[in-house]
Amino acid sequence: MKPHGHRLRLGRFSEPGRIYLITTVTRNRQPLFHDLFVGRLLTRVLANAQADANTLAYVIMPDHLHWLMQLTGDRTLSEVVHQIKSVSAHRINHHLQDSGPVWQRGFHDHAVRRDEDIRKLARYVIANPLRAGLVENISEYPLWDVCWI
Repeated sequence: MKPHGHRLRLGRFSEPGRIYLITTVTRNRQPLFHDLFVGRLLTRVLANAQADANTLAYVIMPDHLHWLMQLTGDRTLSEVVHQIKSVSAHRINHHLQDSGPVWQRGFHDHAVRRDEDIRKLARYVIANPLRAGLVENISEYPLWDVCWI
């Protein structure tokens, strides 16, 4: 089967101030983030993206990232996500002494409508480890954060 990642870019529009839910997956769904240190590398990259995006909530699953963010800078959504993926890949590869791709190409985005309940969406994001059966209580999962706590 031919990959359809290029279709994720069709109709993508970046709007400063808009809140987006981003999902991006590791290359071949490798569970890189089972390694807590590797997951913490990604959390630091997200924290350093403040010039371009306000992080409202995120959860780092073993093989993917869910990131609820508000676009704040002059850069496009694609540029911001590309920067996150690029910087994190460099740091992860350095740590793992590897040089291969870390992330799949592309990402999925959902532009949050103004009438959507942001806190409800944030709760949905951080509940991913519960739904996946990784933990019984979210306090047991180390790779998540939400701005309201």
